[in-house]
Amino acid sequence: MYQLSENFGLRPSRPRQSILYRGRSGVPRWCGSQKGRRATYLAVVLLLACTAHPILAQQKLPEPARQSNPDFSALRQSQPQTPGTPAKRPITIADAVSIFLQQNFELVAARYDIDTAEAEKLTARLRPNPQVTVGFQGLPLNLSGNLLTDQQYSYGISQTFELGGKRRKRIDSANANSNVAQAQFQMVLWQLTNDLKKKFYTVLLDQSLLKLAQENQKTFAETIKHTAELVQLGELAGLDLTRLEVEKFKFDTDVANSERDYELAVRDLRIALGGDYRSMEIEAVGSIDYQPYQFSFTDLRDKALAARPDLKAAQLSERAADSSIRLQDAQRIPDLNLGAGINQVPGGTSNYTFGVGITLPVYDRNQGERAKARIEKEKAQNQEQLITNQVLSDVDKALVAFEIQKRRVDLYRTGVLTKVNDIQSLTEYSLKAGESSTLELLDAIRTRRETLANFYQTLFDYQTSLLDLELATATPLQK
Repeated sequence: MYQLSENFGLRPSRPRQSILYRGRSGVPRWCGSQKGRRATYLAVVLLLACTAHPILAQQKLPEPARQSNPDFSALRQSQPQTPGTPAKRPITIADAVSIFLQQNFELVAARYDIDTAEAEKLTARLRPNPQVTVGFQGLPLNLSGNLLTDQQYSYGISQTFELGGKRRKRIDSANANSNVAQAQFQMVLWQLTNDLKKKFYTVLLDQSLLKLAQENQKTFAETIKHTAELVQLGELAGLDLTRLEVEKFKFDTDVANSERDYELAVRDLRIALGGDYRSMEIEAVGSIDYQPYQFSFTDLRDKALAARPDLKAAQLSERAADSSIRLQDAQRIPDLNLGAGINQVPGGTSNYTFGVGITLPVYDRNQGERAKARIEKEKAQNQEQLITNQVLSDVDKALVAFEIQKRRVDLYRTGVLTKVNDIQSLTEYSLKAGESSTLELLDAIRTRRETLANFYQTLFDYQTSLLDLELATATPLQK
């Protein structure tokens, strides 16, 4: 006999003494009547049904539930979900430049200088304000009598008229300074845009190096696994496996360092783009492609002299100095002041008054400001010569560096990349065939890693030298 245990399992039943009792005579009898026994059996059957049903339901609930409610999964997918980490926005270099032009904080700060210069233009157009005077006389010292009727009242208005064309020359000087501010803004824009492109290519370089490190780590892990199998079979000594396990630490460290460099480069790009740094989750998309270019120094020099914003700013500064000289020379001419008024005499005859005033330039003829304006012009001329020489030097050095980086890339294009890939592949095949050692494979992996890393760095240096050439000429050179 078996009965249900507490955990609904079957176990051997004990003698059913619990449903028997002995009468006074000591003769065992069944408890209850026949009807009571039937009720007991029915209760046991119901207990079995109640306990077995939840167990079956727990075992078969998931599949019928999905079949009975086919729209539940779709409904769950349609509900908004909050991911643990925000998705990164892929951007190309063109996207990066577009975002940068819209929200970079340094550009926004540089634009304020243009706004300030525009405000100066508004100030330069203004004319002197007229003056209104109200006075009274005849007030007795003892303040006695009728103070209102015994006094004489005077009302006057005067206007200053600028002579020597001061207003026109002031407007010309403000316009010249506004042009200088715009040129300086173009200089900031030119430099920051070039710096942004370098940061973007730095992200691509570190991304390529990270992928290379991860690939080497995966290849080396497979090599260790194969070596461990050979050691277990007794075909290799355990010392070779130990050497590989020690060498694996270097590959793991290489991956960690590459991840660090990549993440830092991405964050440098994020801060260069501007905007809210906390929500700027981006991922650079693209590659550092090699495109050969041919440039001549004469052509690049002419482009630089015509397009460099710092040289334009220096030239405009010289013109602004000329405008300032004309303005300060006009300031030595005194202005004319015309006035008119009425004298009101209580109980008498009122009269009109007219007057003309002019400052005599006896001592102050604006000598100091005129001298400063001429010094500023000489300074601007010297700055223009200095920047002109700097432009020629920048183009010369950038072109020399570009040609050297181009030759470095050409060295890799002779087939060395294919050779190192073939060496590693053949060494892996020979190791599996038992014709080479793990140390030879390790040397092949190292050679390929260093060669590819240097190649990626050379491509980056080539692209950077091209950006330096664009920076020196202030002209887009990439097709």
